[in-house]
Amino acid sequence: MKQAIQCQVQGMTCGNCALSIQKYLESKGASDVVANASTGQVSFVTDRDADELYRGIDQLGFQVVRDSGVAGTTPVSRIKPLLMISLVFWLPLIAHMFISWSWLHRPLIQFLLATPVMAIGWYHFGLSAFRSLKNGIPNMDVLVIIGASAAYVYSLAGWYLHGPAAHQYLFFETTASIITLVLVGNYLEEYTIRSTTSALGELMKFRKTMARIVWTDSLGKETIQLVENDALRVHDVVQINTGDQVPADGIVLNGQATVDERMLTGESIPVEKEVGNQLTGGTTLQQGQVRMRVTAIGSGTTLSQIIELVNRAQAAKPPLQKLADRISAIFVPVVIALALIAFGINTLALNNSWQESLMRSIAMLVVACPCAMGLATPAAIMVGIGRAARRGILVKGADTLEKLVRIRQAVFDKTGTLTTGQLEVEYWESSLPEQEFKTLVYSLEQYSSHPIAQALCKAWKTETTRQWIDVQEVPGVGLQGVDATGQRWHIGSYRLFTDRPAPEGFDIYVLRQDEVIGKIRLQDQVRPEAQQTIRQLQLLGIECILLSGDRKEKCEHIAAQLGIQQVYSNCLPQDKLQHLDALQQQAPTLMVGDGINDAPALAKAYVGVSLSDASQVAMQSAGMILLQSRLSLLPEGMQLGRLTYRTIQENLFWAFAYNVVAIPVAAMGLLTPTWGAAIMGLSDVVLVLNSLKLRFLRIR
Repeated sequence: MKQAIQCQVQGMTCGNCALSIQKYLESKGASDVVANASTGQVSFVTDRDADELYRGIDQLGFQVVRDSGVAGTTPVSRIKPLLMISLVFWLPLIAHMFISWSWLHRPLIQFLLATPVMAIGWYHFGLSAFRSLKNGIPNMDVLVIIGASAAYVYSLAGWYLHGPAAHQYLFFETTASIITLVLVGNYLEEYTIRSTTSALGELMKFRKTMARIVWTDSLGKETIQLVENDALRVHDVVQINTGDQVPADGIVLNGQATVDERMLTGESIPVEKEVGNQLTGGTTLQQGQVRMRVTAIGSGTTLSQIIELVNRAQAAKPPLQKLADRISAIFVPVVIALALIAFGINTLALNNSWQESLMRSIAMLVVACPCAMGLATPAAIMVGIGRAARRGILVKGADTLEKLVRIRQAVFDKTGTLTTGQLEVEYWESSLPEQEFKTLVYSLEQYSSHPIAQALCKAWKTETTRQWIDVQEVPGVGLQGVDATGQRWHIGSYRLFTDRPAPEGFDIYVLRQDEVIGKIRLQDQVRPEAQQTIRQLQLLGIECILLSGDRKEKCEHIAAQLGIQQVYSNCLPQDKLQHLDALQQQAPTLMVGDGINDAPALAKAYVGVSLSDASQVAMQSAGMILLQSRLSLLPEGMQLGRLTYRTIQENLFWAFAYNVVAIPVAAMGLLTPTWGAAIMGLSDVVLVLNSLKLRFLRIR
């Protein structure tokens, strides 16, 4: 039986590490593998024993944390002590270049200071390099350990061959500088990456809380016990007071309260909750008291699903990153080959000394940085998707961000998307007395769960009802019933009229023995933010189109209000697909919808967007979900997608430009190994800092 596994992995510090784990799990038959080097989290689906796969990951040189499924932990604690020890030995070793104390220049002293640092290098970088070679994906640590080891071995050989006069052959400080400065860069990189994962960290804070569970004994006596929310079960009843955090998803049984849902939707205005309303785990009761019946716990809660969605989106790779990954996979062998070629050219063609040629090749090795290419996209995605989540925009995959940039058309469903979906009776007329007509409509419509039927039942609910011998619902048409006198009644849309045109200007018709005895006109309010949303999208160069199953006059009326020029009406689900296909032949098209009938079109669209109060099928089919059903978030999401994509491009440009410039500069002897190590260590940090600006860029 297949199961979804989620675990935390220590030692997964770069894109190549994540790729190694991904390749291993896929070789063992796992599917849907997501390895996120930034958070250290790995998730996959498998039918094999999880412990067996965990042992396999451990054998690759990583460490699976068996009791943690929490994202957001970076292995800073592993690097920090190693860095502190390295600094203690490196500082006096490097000091001999600036201080004339004779004892610092002795080969034995330099050897004693450099060896502990080299040991740390072999432990930290050497093991990582070995497992990367073993897995067939050489990483940056291969270059670091080769460069540091070459300088160390050359120094040992020079000391052995020349004894006390070996000063010009000693490069122990180069060895220590490479390892120490790269450790500094790793530490800074991990420290700054923690800032990119803050969105997940902020959401994670709301997962763990206390709950007041209400117990009722056989005599009806109630007791309240304070427990951790992990102990809750579905159908438990909990008491929530002012200031409490909602411990799980549930439905209000009694009471009223004002709830702060900012952590979920980004909306600062509190929401009023009453009996029957949904409460979401992690939100906070600002005022009031309620009792809630638990409907979802653990991974089934809305918050957990959002965290998982954001985590998987941040770990996913868009097409741009796949190009960088292909280059990174061959980068290390190419750099080693170039370093050997440069050594030969410097020694044989340019007649440089062995020491000078070796230092140039070592500088080439340590200044090269495949991690910069591997980090360019994830860093920007982590920040971009994280900011979107905080604003109430859930993006299901990193490729969605890249697709958003290409969108030139936005197709909108009408009911429930551009309109509120809350129908009201605007006008009616009938040949029957008022109360008799309303009783008739209510009596028949209560047999349907259609939104129109529910709206009419809500408006005209009455205690007395008409009795029916037989009632049948015809999908897409309406209801028909036979009363006790044998008369046949129909209530439904214009599709009731098969042999003649329907009277214009109405939505619902009531027929007795095919004679029209009543007509009802409904109104569906346009969403307050719909007009501004359409205008903002048009300013972004996106053509807005209305695609609905509603009647032509209704659609054209809404379109005129919103400034939409292109309208397709009377569309069944298959018609929507056909129109969408035709539109996508013209340009990449985004589809916004909320109903089950929109699901095929949402899946077919270049990017599907769903509102959070949509059907589950619609949300599963969409690539982007707007929380709290705020349509105004769509232009913001579009702009954030463009800014994120631009940041990815900037990062990749600097990552490639850095290597293209730095490697030849090192080959020409214009960069020492020490400076090369320092610059390489900072290159990743620069990319992360460039990505972090996404948190502060203003979205108009």
